[in-house]
Amino acid sequence: MKKVRHVLGISGGKDSAALAIYMKDNYPELDIEYYTADTGKELDETYKLIDNLEVYLGKKIIRLTGAPNSPELPFDHFLKMYGGYLPSSNARWCTKNLKLAPFEKFVGNDPVVSYVGIRGDEDREGYISKKSNIQSIFPFRRNIWSEDVISRMLANSNISATLALYGTLEQSSKSDRYIELLKTPLSTIFTLSQKLNQLLDLGVKEFNRLVFAFLKNSQYPLATEEYFPLVNSEDILIRKDIFNILETSGVGVPEYYKEIEFEINGKSSTYARSRSGCFFCFYQQKIEWVWLYEQHTELFLKAMEYEKDGYTWIQDEPLSDLIKPERVQQIKEEYIKRTDRKNKTQSPYLLDILSEAEGEGCASCFI
Repeated sequence: MKKVRHVLGISGGKDSAALAIYMKDNYPELDIEYYTADTGKELDETYKLIDNLEVYLGKKIIRLTGAPNSPELPFDHFLKMYGGYLPSSNARWCTKNLKLAPFEKFVGNDPVVSYVGIRGDEDREGYISKKSNIQSIFPFRRNIWSEDVISRMLANSNISATLALYGTLEQSSKSDRYIELLKTPLSTIFTLSQKLNQLLDLGVKEFNRLVFAFLKNSQYPLATEEYFPLVNSEDILIRKDIFNILETSGVGVPEYYKEIEFEINGKSSTYARSRSGCFFCFYQQKIEWVWLYEQHTELFLKAMEYEKDGYTWIQDEPLSDLIKPERVQQIKEEYIKRTDRKNKTQSPYLLDILSEAEGEGCASCFI
């Protein structure tokens, strides 16, 4: 029987970096392999963060590449393969070839537990491998288990088996209510999400012990483990916790999150980058493209060079048009109006305003 491997991917963003620190500090008994998939097109700040993390972790972060034998950088190698066709939200060949494929090659057929840095204040699942030997765990969330595990355990067809499993566990003062919930079938008026949250409300550790017992009779990697320390976790980490971890550890927050002031027509505001990933990521907001142009002009010009034969990073707007003075002014004015509206009802912090962009894109790149 193969030993279960524990792996954690470093995207270069704040959440995966904080997760690596969190896991080292809280679960030192886990022998975690840290890796990063390098496209060759990351910001310098990303590479600096990875270097800082290596020092803190006391471990090498393994560099994966999608084109290990190519004389070209990985992104350029695959761009040529795709005939100059730029990736987009509808054709994310960059994610597939530069992030996911190297990761799945790295783990091979070994049983693997993959730790993912999606926060407790986010409503998304992230990348879940279709390979049966890879199991995702979300340490920052109240529910650390992936959706596929929960949907199987709480399926109506599994009610009797789950009840029997629960009967083998230590009971609590809330056991009667727990059993009542487990017996209640899913329906249009009692959804999987409702059932999950009500069970968690009765006790996170109790729920985790039930899931771990369920996994013992499955093909998931954790089925072979006698003990899994995160079963006892009740932590929920949100955005402010992430920045606190990075700052107090000394690793630091990636520089591209730093707010930079600008002024337009007598009105001042700030901008920054909301994500890790390639400097030319097509999921960037237009204000982030302006940030790139004004803060990393040489990289913006490189991004422009990729736009050929009608292929553009932004639909219907080449970068050469975006940087025209009147267009830059318009983008900044629209951004100020949008942030002013949000400030009236939401957080005034730039990182919270930019966070709306985090929900888009591929979790493999952006966490």
